[in-house]
Amino acid sequence: MPDDLQDMGPIDYLCVEFPDGSLKGNAFPLLLDLVDRHIIRVLDIAFVRKNLDGTVTAMEGRDLDFEELGAFHGAASGMLGGDDLREAGEVLTAGSAAAILVYENTWAAPLAITLRRNGAQLVAGGRIPVQALLAALDETESAFVPAVSQLGGR
Repeated sequence: MPDDLQDMGPIDYLCVEFPDGSLKGNAFPLLLDLVDRHIIRVLDIAFVRKNLDGTVTAMEGRDLDFEELGAFHGAASGMLGGDDLREAGEVLTAGSAAAILVYENTWAAPLAITLRRNGAQLVAGGRIPVQALLAALDETESAFVPAVSQLGGR
């Protein structure tokens, strides 16, 4: 593995769906802030739209008319290709758009580099959506409340 790749933090990707009319651009300054603070480094960013007829089309950043997107001009590593955009389009709701982002977690680079140099390797990973976490906590709470009331009835 080339040294410059060996010295990178973990790489993640996101595909964020925006229902029709909700892609306003007000999250891009927050993304820029993460980049400016060296928390992440954007490696690739792409936009797709799923038309009402189900066809998926790539959107150009300049088509979106968001001033902040200019900061990501050239953030195209070549990692995201047509197959990725089509695959993202398959999970989108008709009429929506999506931003697909590939980024390095630069905040974790020192730990990742040390682990790799020690021979460690990542064997599993994942994300838990906040909605899933809240649902699990609600389920746990609802199961806990009857159990507690049964204890009080003894």
